[in-house]
Amino acid sequence: MPEYQNTLFKVGCDAGVVAHCKKVAGVSARYGGKSIDKDLIHAGSLMHDIGRSVTHSIRHAGIGADICRKLNVSSEITDIVERHTGAGLSEDEAVLLGLPPKPAIPETLEEKIVAHADNLVKGTREISIYERMMLIADLPPRSKKNIWRLAMEVELLAD
Repeated sequence: MPEYQNTLFKVGCDAGVVAHCKKVAGVSARYGGKSIDKDLIHAGSLMHDIGRSVTHSIRHAGIGADICRKLNVSSEITDIVERHTGAGLSEDEAVLLGLPPKPAIPETLEEKIVAHADNLVKGTREISIYERMMLIADLPPRSKKNIWRLAMEVELLAD
């Protein structure tokens, strides 16, 4: 799927973002099952941080989804991009962060796998869920609990 990597560069992502996305794709490949669309997971992993071509703030997921819509990327990949942050954001969490008042919580297994794999990658280095939990120690308890629950759900899908 080099076309996704090329798309990231075309919209202005730097080599570090592209390398991160490739690492997330590698981590996400460990999860699956018969009912999982591995191609969608791979594509979503590669595209999840496309919004970092514009900003590295929390807004990157929504901006990335907007970029995907403008590029006519499939709605399934666009949803992964929009819902990958942490364990997703509820509408009230989005408002508290100054984002548009709409939920962006991973719903499908593919969306959950990409969000979890992203939590297991810092830059291009794979980390444990325990290290991620230490890195997010300042987040509200509800957010930390959601990330932990997502991890426990997705880890059951490890190949």
